[in-house]
Amino acid sequence: MSNDEKFMREALRLARRGLGQTCPNPAVGCVLVKNGRIIARGWHRCAGLPHAEVEALRSLKNPATARGATAYVTLEPCSTHGRTPPCTAALIEAGIRCVVAGAIDPDPRHRGRGLALLRKAGLATRQEVLAAECEALNPDFHHAMTTGLPWVIAKCGMSLDGRLTRPRGEGQWITSPAARADAMKLRARVGAILVGAGTIREDDPALTLRGIEGTQPWRVVWAPRGGIPRKARVLQDRWKDRTIVLRTPSLRTALRALARRGIQSVLVEGGGHTLGKLFDGKLADEVIFYIAPLLAGGKVPAVGGRGAGRPGQAVRLTGTAYQRIGGDLRISGRTRRDEAPAVARP
Repeated sequence: MSNDEKFMREALRLARRGLGQTCPNPAVGCVLVKNGRIIARGWHRCAGLPHAEVEALRSLKNPATARGATAYVTLEPCSTHGRTPPCTAALIEAGIRCVVAGAIDPDPRHRGRGLALLRKAGLATRQEVLAAECEALNPDFHHAMTTGLPWVIAKCGMSLDGRLTRPRGEGQWITSPAARADAMKLRARVGAILVGAGTIREDDPALTLRGIEGTQPWRVVWAPRGGIPRKARVLQDRWKDRTIVLRTPSLRTALRALARRGIQSVLVEGGGHTLGKLFDGKLADEVIFYIAPLLAGGKVPAVGGRGAGRPGQAVRLTGTAYQRIGGDLRISGRTRRDEAPAVARP
């Protein structure tokens, strides 16, 4: 392992401390290195607070120590003044000699600009050290910047026969308490939870974080045909100001509207009609399904929609993982963007 990789891995470790807390900013880590050893560490803790580079510089007891050091940062330093001043200016003023960047800023408006400004000021730069790992740290940020859509996770708790509901009198839940607790962690990692109007009418869910710490995500109701009860919990409870109702007939347009609001990740929890539209439109980036070992026989299918017209059009997963949680099976993976070849007929 090269020194560049060693120090960038430490920056990655620090960046992970900010995951779920920095939106709409990415999670970023930084280490300052001088004479072959780390002299300062920093990470972006929360949107509105100093970025990782400034955190590292401020952690030095003597600011002059930074002069001549090398900064390892998981994302190209920002070059514009937003809620905080640009990090490029802070690095230049501190006398940093060299900046090593992991991922390059994916925003087309700023891509490469930060490193260019540093070079113009006389600093040496190296880039794309552990780039794939640095990009994978913030898939929602990179996806939103390059596509104009949020990173979308399709989540579902279903029976073995692909149903979302149980017969009347048999209880509300299909999946186990352990599976539901695991699913709650997904809510804590996203910017918004989206359900269809039918789910609001049938179940009146709260869509809140329970039993876990974190920032309450936006609650989004996709209601292309209207019909949201005025007494729905998402419109009346303490988080009512964190509820968005979107009436556009296109789910893609609805998701794009969320991205314009700065929401970079969305957990789509159903119901079956909404999940069907999501997969028909090839809008899901990640899939996490919990399957309970029971046959419910309910009327509501887990995923509706048109479905695949032929085998090559089926949504396929890559990096698929299988995990037993309680008595249930958790299947997860990312959707493949390429169309699979059609199955040959004999």
